[in-house]
Amino acid sequence: MGSRDAKNELFDALASVAKVLGNGRRAEIVDVLAQGERSVEELSSEIGQTVANTSQHLQHLLRAGLVDTRRDGTRIYYSLSSPSVSHLWGTIRQVAEEHIEHLEELATSYLGDRSTLTTMTRSELTDRLDAGDVMVIDVRPEVEFRAGHIAGATSIPVKELEERLDGLPDSRLVVAYCRGPYCVYADDAVRALGQRGIQAARLEEGYPEWQDAGLPVQTN
Repeated sequence: MGSRDAKNELFDALASVAKVLGNGRRAEIVDVLAQGERSVEELSSEIGQTVANTSQHLQHLLRAGLVDTRRDGTRIYYSLSSPSVSHLWGTIRQVAEEHIEHLEELATSYLGDRSTLTTMTRSELTDRLDAGDVMVIDVRPEVEFRAGHIAGATSIPVKELEERLDGLPDSRLVVAYCRGPYCVYADDAVRALGQRGIQAARLEEGYPEWQDAGLPVQTN
C-alpha cells in the first residue's frame, strides 16, 4: 500500500500545473502562445508588463513544462510545449464560464455589449465556406496569421481595417475571427464594418479552437 507522503507528493506535483496557471498574466501568455510562438519582448507588449516581469512569468511556465524555447541569434522565442496546454486553457475557460457568477459582467466590461453583434459557429462557417458566399478575415496581428490561420482567410489586422475597407466585398458576408472567445479584435472589426454598411459577423471562437477541431488551416 502506498504511503501518505508519496501520495501527497504525487498530488502536489499534479496540482503544480494549476498553481502555475493561477495567475492572470500567465494565463494571458498561454492565450497568446496558443496562436504561435512569440519572443519575450512581443509577449511583454501583449500583456502590458515589463520584459523583466514577463520573463519571470515565462520561467514559471517553463519550469512547469508548459512552454518550450528556441533561440534565434540573441532572441529567445517561446511556444506551448504541446497541444494539451492549449486544451487545458480551453477547459479552464469553460469551467470558469460555468461556475463564476460575475464572469459575464467582467467580459462585458472588457468586450462591450455583444448582444447586437451577429455571430457564427464553426459549423456554420464551414458550411458557408463550402458554399463560397463568405469572406473570412483574420484580424489578429500578422505574426499570428503567419504562424497559422483558417484556410482561405485574408489577413487584415484590426489596426489596418479602416485603410483596407475598400477591398472588402459588398455582396458577401464578412466573417472576422481572432484569438478566441475573449479576444476583442473581432468584436471591434464587426462593429467597424457594420458602421460602414458592410455585412459582418464574428466567429464565436478563435483560431486555436478551429485548429483543435481538425478543420482546415494554413501556415505561412
